[in-house]
Amino acid sequence: MILYGSTDSGHSYKVRSFLLLADLAHEYRWVDLATPRPARPPEFVAASKFGEVPVLIDGGAPLCQSNAILVYLAQKTQRFAGRPSQWQAVLEWLSWETNRVGFSVPNLRFSLRWAPQPPEVLAYLRHRAEADLATLDRFLTSSEFLVDAGPTVADLSCSAYLFWLSQAGLDEVDYPHVRRWLGALRSLPGWRHPDVALQPPD
Repeated sequence: MILYGSTDSGHSYKVRSFLLLADLAHEYRWVDLATPRPARPPEFVAASKFGEVPVLIDGGAPLCQSNAILVYLAQKTQRFAGRPSQWQAVLEWLSWETNRVGFSVPNLRFSLRWAPQPPEVLAYLRHRAEADLATLDRFLTSSEFLVDAGPTVADLSCSAYLFWLSQAGLDEVDYPHVRRWLGALRSLPGWRHPDVALQPPD
């Protein structure tokens, strides 16, 4: 398998984290997102339907969009998939992430670090992010992970940008159950912080 990803991309991190935690052999190819899309490596341009990272190549077939790739990997390997009876709940969390915490936290972080926004936009994004973290915190009061079978792709997806929470001007200490959950993910064998996992290979 070949994974195209990039530094600072939580979407890339979701897939890279799965591959590392599952100890799946793969080649990580770093893509410089500062390079204009047409000037990026031609094999990546050909494989990336939307011109974005991540892209996973498996058996010669390119797979795009991070949560769709997670579904593919979980179903193929039966790792981080939960029990069959929980698959609907996993899919619900993946869909929630797309429009909630996977929207609010990365956009707030991006606005604070790279693309300054008007105060009202920042306030909107912060309100959304705080609401999403509160949702996660409430749910995690009664569950170690997002489904009770243990860590699944739902956890890998929903947590991806939260390891950079301080860069969004937020603090996990304000969400004690989220903090405990992130600590449990950090303790998994093979876990790496995104700043390490997404660096260009030597």
